[in-house]
Amino acid sequence: QVQLVESGGGSVQPGASLELTCVGSGFPFDRYGMSWYRQVSDKKRQLVAQITRGGGGKNYMDFAKGRFIISRDDAKNTVYLQMNDLKPDDTGVYICHQAGGAWGQGTQVTVSS
Repeated sequence: QVQLVESGGGSVQPGASLELTCVGSGFPFDRYGMSWYRQVSDKKRQLVAQITRGGGGKNYMDFAKGRFIISRDDAKNTVYLQMNDLKPDDTGVYICHQAGGAWGQGTQVTVSS
C-alpha cells in the first residue's frame, strides 16, 4: 500500500523557519518525482515545489523561490521542504505528492505574530 506521511509543521512567527518531512512507503521511492503542495481553507491546492527522481531537477513557484528548498534522501525514502523567512501568507496545510500517484494527509503550518 502506497503511503506518504508528512511531519514538521507547526505554529511560528513571521521570519521563522520550518523543515517539513515526507516519508514514503509501499513504492520504489527513488523512481518517482516528488512534490510539495499547500492548501489554504477551501482554496485550490497550490504547487509549492517539485523535485525529479534523482534530485537533479528542482522547480519552485515564484512565492517559494529564494526562501524554500526542496531536497530528497532516497536512502531514507524521504523528501524535505526547508522553509525560511516564513510569512503569514504561507499558512496552510502542506501536502506531499508522489508524481502521478498518491497524496499524503498533510501537515499544518501556521505563521502568525
